[in-house]
Amino acid sequence: MKPTRRSVLVAPALGCLSRAATNNPLAPAAPAEVRLLFGGDIMLSRYVGKLARQKRNPAWPLHEVAGLLASADIAFANLESPFSDTGPRSDTGMVFHAEPEMVRALVAAGIDVASTANNHALDCGPHGIQFTMDLLARNGILAAGSGATAQLAHQGVILARKSVGFGFLAYTFDQSNGIHPGIDDRVALMDAAAMRADVGNLLRRADVVIVSMHAGNEYQPAPNILQQRFARAAIDAGAALVIGHHPHVVQPVERYRNGLIFYSLGNLVFDQFQSPGAQRGWIADVRFTGRRLANWTVIPVDIVNTVARLHSLSEADS
Repeated sequence: MKPTRRSVLVAPALGCLSRAATNNPLAPAAPAEVRLLFGGDIMLSRYVGKLARQKRNPAWPLHEVAGLLASADIAFANLESPFSDTGPRSDTGMVFHAEPEMVRALVAAGIDVASTANNHALDCGPHGIQFTMDLLARNGILAAGSGATAQLAHQGVILARKSVGFGFLAYTFDQSNGIHPGIDDRVALMDAAAMRADVGNLLRRADVVIVSMHAGNEYQPAPNILQQRFARAAIDAGAALVIGHHPHVVQPVERYRNGLIFYSLGNLVFDQFQSPGAQRGWIADVRFTGRRLANWTVIPVDIVNTVARLHSLSEADS
């Protein structure tokens, strides 16, 4: 029977999509479980970078959650600040420039895939796009949503875990930050028709496709119509998950057909102290059994003086 198009918004608690396990000793061994952890926006510039320099520890912003993220089979997050080895350091303002050594925060946390398709992608100019991709590659991190050519930006990246190929695509509603002129086709913009084709092409090479979506109204607790249409179109095209970010606050999780949509995970590392809700986020904990989405939950995170901490820990700054 074909799945219906009915969608359901679900609470941020344990969500189970699995069938009961069989007790038949003659049944074939069940596929191995694969655990994926997804974080929201990571910004390693401005006060975040300044504090890390004061601590003399580029890994400082993620050191409290590094063990958790590194324990996953795959860890993913949105990299909100490009890296560059040229140009002025940005300690203030809305143009982000992460110093190259700050990549150690991602490495220490075991980030395997980073979305580089967001509205700050051009903050370090055309050079920053390529420098960021090269720096991530040298550190064993795949960049989703950008590529040396437009074709590569839409091709997606694949990681194999326990005999399952997980493919990642990433898209952004904007790449200019409202400041930079022109469009750089090395960063994938949100276009539903192109995305559907990308998902279909990636499913020929991967078992599971996950779509990253940088979109939404900042600081709003509910998704807008653009987010909903794009995310549901991704599931309709065959994606298993849509991971959203950009609003800087958490938004609902939606069970849609056979897929799951996290409209916004909020921030993971940011210095938006003045914005209500921007110092809290979620890490999405998603389990696959083979290629089947089995269950999920969210892990609440607080950002305390730029440091991501599990919500159960003390909020006192160390």
